[in-house]
Amino acid sequence: MNSFSKHFPSTIDVLPDIESFVSKTAKQLGLQGTKLEGFTLAASEAASNSIVHGNKMDFNKDITVELYLESGTIVLKIFDKGCGFELEKIPDPTSPENILKDSGRGIYIMRSFLTDLQYKFSEDGTTTFLFLKV
Repeated sequence: MNSFSKHFPSTIDVLPDIESFVSKTAKQLGLQGTKLEGFTLAASEAASNSIVHGNKMDFNKDITVELYLESGTIVLKIFDKGCGFELEKIPDPTSPENILKDSGRGIYIMRSFLTDLQYKFSEDGTTTFLFLKV
């Protein structure tokens, strides 16, 4: 299995670099067209969440971005050193009381472009898994 991995500092200034790395690598793994665009957008959102919410933009903490192809599915793993969150407590952005809020739509947006989205929380940090069938 070919795996492509890269470390990035926890600053939002690296988001274009992460998008470029994900886009080029996903293209090498066979993704193209609107699927590639949506996957890159979801990856950018996940990376932003890891930098801002996971590592709290602590430049001394990095995130690791890894991509590989497994059984016809591109897997993107983003690891940060954050303590995680309770997924069930994330408000539904489509609820009337949340429609006009200017944040809180990231997970919803990511899910719209992916086959699956999962999280693994450990003492070492949080791993976000993005899955998309090629």
